[in-house]
Amino acid sequence: MDVILETTIKCPKCGEEEMVMMPTDQCIRRFECKNCHLVLEPQGDDCCVFCSYAETKCPSKQKDKDCGE
Repeated sequence: MDVILETTIKCPKCGEEEMVMMPTDQCIRRFECKNCHLVLEPQGDDCCVFCSYAETKCPSKQKDKDCGE
């Protein structure tokens, strides 16, 4: 299975969508919306903002590993 690195992250407050590249070597726990400046943080048991707010889970979760592996 190929790992998807480019995804769209969507702000839950204003609906702004931004295409971003996900890192393969770290967990991104904070992401600021460029439109409304809301700082997104992971929800519940999610390891990173991508798992909570993006179309695609982070690379680690795509490979069924812990975040950052």
